[in-house]
Formats: sequence, C-alpha cells, structure tokens
Amino acid sequence: MLGVALLLLLAVALAGLAGAWAERRATAERRAVLQSALETHAQWLRGVTGQYAALPTVVGQQADVVALLKQPESLDHRQRINRYLEAISLKAGSTALYVMDRQGQTLAASNWRTADSFVGQVYARRPYFVEALAGHTGLFYGIGLTTSKPGLFIAEPIVDGGRVVGVVAVKVALDALAASWARSPEPVVLRDQRGVTFLASHPEWRYRSTRPLTSLEQTWLADSQAYGAQLPLPVLPWHTVPGLHTGDQLLDMQVQGTTTRYLALDLPLPDYGWTLTAMSEHAGIVQAREQAWATTALLLALLTTGTLYWRLRERRYAEQQQARVDLEQRVADRTRELQEAHAFRHAMEESLLVGMRARDLDGRIIYVNRALCRITGFDADELLGCLPPYPYWHPSDMERHWSESKATLSGQAEPTGFESRLRHKHGHDVITMIYTAPLIDANGVQRGWMSSVVDITAQRQTEATQRAQEVQLQRAARLAGLGEMASTLAHELNQPLMAMSNFAAAATALAQSGPQEMLLASLHDIQEQAHRASDIVRRIRGLVRPGRHPRETLQIADVLQRVLHWLQPELQARPARVISHWPDDLPGVSADRVLIEQVLMNLLLNALQALEGLPTERRLIELSGEVQADGHLHVRVADRGPGVRPEHAPHLFDAFFTTRHDGLGLGLNICRSIIESHGGALVWQAREGGGAVFEFNLPLQR
Repeated sequence: MLGVALLLLLAVALAGLAGAWAERRATAERRAVLQSALETHAQWLRGVTGQYAALPTVVGQQADVVALLKQPESLDHRQRINRYLEAISLKAGSTALYVMDRQGQTLAASNWRTADSFVGQVYARRPYFVEALAGHTGLFYGIGLTTSKPGLFIAEPIVDGGRVVGVVAVKVALDALAASWARSPEPVVLRDQRGVTFLASHPEWRYRSTRPLTSLEQTWLADSQAYGAQLPLPVLPWHTVPGLHTGDQLLDMQVQGTTTRYLALDLPLPDYGWTLTAMSEHAGIVQAREQAWATTALLLALLTTGTLYWRLRERRYAEQQQARVDLEQRVADRTRELQEAHAFRHAMEESLLVGMRARDLDGRIIYVNRALCRITGFDADELLGCLPPYPYWHPSDMERHWSESKATLSGQAEPTGFESRLRHKHGHDVITMIYTAPLIDANGVQRGWMSSVVDITAQRQTEATQRAQEVQLQRAARLAGLGEMASTLAHELNQPLMAMSNFAAAATALAQSGPQEMLLASLHDIQEQAHRASDIVRRIRGLVRPGRHPRETLQIADVLQRVLHWLQPELQARPARVISHWPDDLPGVSADRVLIEQVLMNLLLNALQALEGLPTERRLIELSGEVQADGHLHVRVADRGPGVRPEHAPHLFDAFFTTRHDGLGLGLNICRSIIESHGGALVWQAREGGGAVFEFNLPLQR
C-alpha cells in the first residue's frame, strides 16, 4: 500500500507540473495576442486624432474668423462663417466644428441649421476650452452638453497680434470604434487618468470608475460635466488578482449578470492621459491546464496498469512453483489481490477527465468510464452492448462515422488519433479527439479495441475567436492604406486640373474673337494637361509598387521650361520673376519625366505662395543647378519670402502638415517620396537675407 501511495503522490506531482507548464504557455500566447490588439487599437486612436488635429488650426487662421471675433454683432460675418464651417465639417467628416469667444460663447457652428445647434451655447467650463484659452491644444472625450452625445473634442486657440482672442473646436464621433469593439469577441476598455471608463465593449461598463473617486475628482466631474450629470459615478464590479507574469492581471468581471474571469493587459497612452485595456477570457488557459492534467493522468494510469499487470504475472509464475499444499491458500490470496488491483484500476479510470471506451472485435461496447458518459450525456447502461451506429454519432456525419469505425475495427486507424464531432444527448455538438489502441488480454490475444476520447470543444472555439479577431485587424489596416492613397491622388491631381481650367477659360475667350493659332495652342495645352493628369495617376500607383517607374534621359532645363509654360497664368496673376542659372554643359539624368515635373511644379508653387503680399521688387525666384563631386545633379529653388518658422521646420515633410488654410499638407511629403524613389534626397535650409531654399539631387545618367 505504501508503494501505491507513493505512486499516487508521484502522479499528482507530475500532473501538477504538466498543468503549470501548460498554463504558463497558454498565458504567454494570450499575452502576445492582447499586446498585438492593444497596439492596433492605439494606432487607430492616434490616426483619428491626427486626422482631425490640424482642422481647428486651419480654421483659426482664417481672416474672416478673426474678424467675426472682433465684430461678433455682425450678422453677415456670422452667416458667412456658419456656412464656411458647415462646408469644412461636411468635407472632413466631423460631427461639429464651431468658434467661441473668450467667454466660451459659440458665435458660429457647422450645425447652425439643426435644432440642437451650438450657436449661442456657452462652453466656458469644458476642459478643452480651458486648455485652448490658455494657449495649448485641448484634447478631451466626453458627453456633449447640448446633444448629450459623446465624442472626441479637439480645440486650438485663435491668436491675433500675439493674444488669444477665441477658441475653435472640432467634435468627432467615435461610433465606428465603439461599434467595432462591441462586435469584438475580446473585451476592450479605454479609461482616463482618473480611472473612469468612457469607451468599452460592453455598454454597461461605460462611465464607471475603476476605483472610488476623491472629492476633488468628484468636484471636477460635476463642474465640467465631462460624463453627464449623473454623480457619483458607480464603481465597476471587477476584482483584480495578480497574474503569472509581471504586469499581468486577472479580472473577475460582471458580464450580463455572470461573473467571468479575464486575463487583462494595459497600454498607457501618455499623449492623451488615457489607458487602454484589452482582455481575454481566462477559461481557455484553465482548459489548457486541465487538458495537461488529463493527458498526464492518462499516461500515468496506463503505465501503472501495465506495471501492475506485469507484477501480477510474475507473482502468478512464482506461485505455481510452490508446493501443492499451499495452493488453495495462495489462490485465495491471489484472488483478493486481483480484486484490490481491479478496484484500484477502476477507481483511477473513473477519476480520469479523458473518456475511456472498450469494444470487442465486432465493435460492441463492453466498457465505458464516467468521463465518457459525461462527454456524451448517455449513461453506461445506455451504451454497454451497443453496436454501430452508436447513439452519440452526429446525424450529419454518419457516413464519416461509419468510415472511421470500419477503419478502426480493421486495424487501420491513425496512430496519432482523429478529430470527431459527436452529438450530446441534450442536443449540442461536442468536438473530440479519439485515440485507439488494440486491447490485449493476459495471454497476448487481442480481444478488442481501447479508445480514449478527449473533449476539445473549448479549444476549437478559442481558435475560431482568434481567427475572427485577426481578420478584423487586417481589414482596419487596409482601410487606413486606402485613405492615404485617396488623399495623395486628390493633392496631385489638383495642379493639372487647375491648369486645364485656366487654359479652357483662355480658349473660350479666343474662340469669340482671338486668333485661330492661339485658340489651337490653348486646346493643345488642355489636351496635354489631361494626358499629364492620367500620367500622374499611373505614377502614384507606381509609388506603392517601387521599381516600376519608366525612366528616360532628361535635361533638367527642358523640364523646367515645360513647367514654367504651365505656370504662366500663375506667374501673371501673382507678378513674380523667375531667374535661372543653368550651365550649358549640364549632363542628363535618368528619371521619370512626369514625377520630376511634379516635384518642380510643387516647389515653384510653394515659392509663389511664399511671395504673396511682398513688394514687387522682392517677388523673385532663383533656380540653379550644378554637378557636385558625389556624382549627382543638384537643383536649388530659392525664394525671398518670409522663410519657415523654427517651430514649423521639423514638420515640413510630415504628411497632412500645412500652414495654409486651403492646403492638405501632402505636397512636400510626396516630393520627398518621389526624389527618394529615384535614389536622391530633398532637403530644406534657410536663405541668407530671408527666404527659403529647397534643394534636391538626382543621379547622373551613366
């Protein structure tokens, strides 16, 4: 008995070690999935704020907006700004765009036509207004005071003469993100620096605190009405316990009235003062641990059964050598020992979590354990003596069950096991793995087949959930790429379309009273710009497929002449002189003609816009080119405008960064991408005496 006790202790220890290893491995896998999900959600949030962050700045720089703040009683100003904000908000896709004076009163808003218009409302206590009035960017998520609908608020100060004269704010709805999280199989929670959850997968978790709030925090919430008038905020019904790894935490959460344990992982977002939390049900980890226990117990049971069987045979052989006088006593002792061994083996088999089933050579069930009855829902009396088809066979898989049964009974079953779908007595499906081995009696004769049945339903459900989440994340990445491509096309096609408009206006005038030759020239220019727009579309498609640009040998002077010809209307509308310094012996470069034309067009237009408002004698653009020792042709475009502010210099080549109210902030970013795709570089430097110099280089034709 001491040996049996030691064997049981060893079995328990080995099963515990196997379960702990399986639990650590499953936890590590879930942590990796949660980390990936957190990074994807954080990238989406940064993308939304980055998309709308520049909108208040652009609106605040409009002269008409500043004029409205100076003359708020002017109804004409108000109506013009209302329409302007309405058009900008509709184009940007924001919920609302509005302008407030220093007292927080809304003077104009994009929703001025609606019943819940912001016009006339006072938002002086809202956190985003307080931050913007202090000269900073205001970023805040909360419930609107007027509409009672939540949204993300981004505000910027309106500065005139070095003084903040008002605030412009944009409200963006995050309904798409909330809907996406609601469909996600894994819960997600976003909370502020006070521990208040304002976005969550489950609606009942929103606007609740993760801890009791202090009196100062309660006062701030009541004063700002960040999350509505309901105070105090209820505390979330969750209980935190430490996890296996540093930084892990296990949460016992109430979900639709049921307590569920989750593995949770946090990602701080310091730029916003928020914390993003992703969760995964802990049941899958527990299932992995229990399966490890079951598998280890099965192996130990088989090893113990084999060891006992071998010992019994050895003892029987020894008993046969004893004297006849002791035979009856020894037989009695042996019978008692067999009964004990059988009882012990039966107890072990009944305690297993893995289902056990024995069949004779005809397929008749001759033994089932308690675990198999629990997996199938049928009692032992309902299964013993059954021949195929068995009552737990799935009606939709009958042909497959027959095939697997025939293969097993003929000795052709897969040694690694096979997956089989069963129908529980109560009607639901059970996914199992079945392993079968020959059943050999004490004489070495095969009497049937012994099968072990492992329930893997929870494992398959976990795998399906993970695949669904991966598909959703891939779709979000594709949508982000489509948005960037659409913005690039809109910016680059604007130039040839504007040129076509100018040439078409000239052709209309010439058709009435002008010379025939000049009319034909204008029509030719229109056709040339249309071909150019088509070429730009093809080239931008090429930017996402590097290595496919059509190259040809170009003379930069010839390319410049074509660009200056297209810019003649602009040069006449904004009187400016262009001076070129080109050596006669400049070698050619190997480049894409259309893309290099776009680079020169963007740089010249930027220089013209920089010269606006300057005296005529200062409206000068200088172009020069030279070959340097690095084997590249260097081209410089210099203007005598006001130059670049120091705070703007680090962001000149960032996508969507612009200092003009009507700009998209893509021109310099695209120019740099084009030059780099040709093996060159585009840089900026300040010009002596005022102005800016943009210089790019291209490899020489070899």
